[in-house]
Amino acid sequence: MLDTKARPYVKPILDKTADFFLKLGFSANQVTVSAFIVGVMAAILVGFGWMWTGVLVLWFSGFLDAVDGTMARKTKQSGFGTVMDVTFDRVVEAGIIIALAVRFPEQQLILLLLMASILFGITAFLTIGNVVQNKGVKSFHYATGLAERTEGFILLSLMILTAPIFLFWTTLLFFIIEIISTIQRLVEAYRQLDKEE
Repeated sequence: MLDTKARPYVKPILDKTADFFLKLGFSANQVTVSAFIVGVMAAILVGFGWMWTGVLVLWFSGFLDAVDGTMARKTKQSGFGTVMDVTFDRVVEAGIIIALAVRFPEQQLILLLLMASILFGITAFLTIGNVVQNKGVKSFHYATGLAERTEGFILLSLMILTAPIFLFWTTLLFFIIEIISTIQRLVEAYRQLDKEE
């Protein structure tokens, strides 16, 4: 939701940063890999208890993740770049959740449920992206919902910064929002596919 609504406001910053990296000779795929490495570093920092630093590094990873897409749209979009982007995003999220589960083992069940809801959500998201006709700027149909990448980062940040006291409740909130988002996407996909038939 925030990704879609905030795009006009953050687009100038993303464009300038993308142009900067392109002038330096970086490709979109190189920035995708950089975002992934930075995101894994964020998970390691959280695992060692450096919560605030981990959150800052996580958001820097997210920023690079937005820049790589802007770079791809300014140059030649790579199919494999899309594969890397979506895959690495999930690995970074999983890394943060695993780091929290290792650090706070008493909350492993709710964190496991969150991981399952993300698996459910990404399966629906990618399947919908494959079968619904793409009319947007992304490389495949991007099914919007209550929770997109920015909301995920906000919720992961809340989980990290409020742990251990409120970790259960912030994780439960993320779980509920993830389930609602997936149901929204499924309902919208049903409507769109029903019109196409």
